[in-house]
Amino acid sequence: MNLDPDKNIFNQRIFPIKSTLLIVDDKSENLLAMEAVFKKDYHLIYANSGQEALDLLKKNEVDVILLDIQMPVMDGYEVARRIKQMPQCHNVPIIFITAIYTEDPHIKKGYEAGAIDYFTKPFDPDILKIKVGIYASFRQKHALLKEREKQVKQSEELLKVGQKLSAILESLPVGVIIANADGLIIQTNDIVFKICKLADPVKSDIYAQFLGWWANDGRFIKDKFSAVFKSGIATHNEITKIKCFDGTSKTVLSSISPLNGLDDRKVGVVAVIQDISEHQQVKKDIEQRIIQLVSLGVEFEQMASD
Repeated sequence: MNLDPDKNIFNQRIFPIKSTLLIVDDKSENLLAMEAVFKKDYHLIYANSGQEALDLLKKNEVDVILLDIQMPVMDGYEVARRIKQMPQCHNVPIIFITAIYTEDPHIKKGYEAGAIDYFTKPFDPDILKIKVGIYASFRQKHALLKEREKQVKQSEELLKVGQKLSAILESLPVGVIIANADGLIIQTNDIVFKICKLADPVKSDIYAQFLGWWANDGRFIKDKFSAVFKSGIATHNEITKIKCFDGTSKTVLSSISPLNGLDDRKVGVVAVIQDISEHQQVKKDIEQRIIQLVSLGVEFEQMASD
């Protein structure tokens, strides 16, 4: 039974305030000129050749690429084609910057290579900034939508797992209590309520009653939860007396273990408790009867000897 169904367990991805631009040009003076235009509003990465640009894109996520066409060894057209073949860069906008290839055939070739825009020198820096801002915004919005889509899928999968876990917990003959890293109960099953002698679980105040018991009479488990979480060492089959919600006492067998996330970081603790009061009472009754039988035997022998 989930005691905290509305808790948001996902950490939203925080996208950088500044978009990242990759500026590719074999001339240092051109890189400096671009830096003067964009350094205030963008995070900048520089490449002096096509190969260096491809290597950087394998290690960095960028939002827009400003690419010079005329470069030795590998020109901008070839660089653009190779960038578009990289799965992680297929949708990254490429803007060609050139002072030489200004005629229509070259512009058309640039678009065919995968560019989204084409600027010839001299260009108006304000117009270029506006265009880059638009493309960077589209790129980040696309990334945000992809991230949200991923989180929705994770939520759906988690919900299915949670529903399956709840069904399994309710079918177990033992009580199960799950707490997070802060010691707050996030899930339990109805057997726990029965062990603690709480009201009928259908009642609306059952959670409040349980949490009250957890903070006071159930403190033995809470304290052990804390100790197990801090040490990371599980406890097994410990016999303990507890005070139930109605004031009576019970003997329970408890096993408490730390819970680890996918990254091996401790995320909580789980306890399995079993009511053994009846077993203890039966054991006590048998012991008492044995004592009585032994006593009767002793008395019988004394009478026979007399």
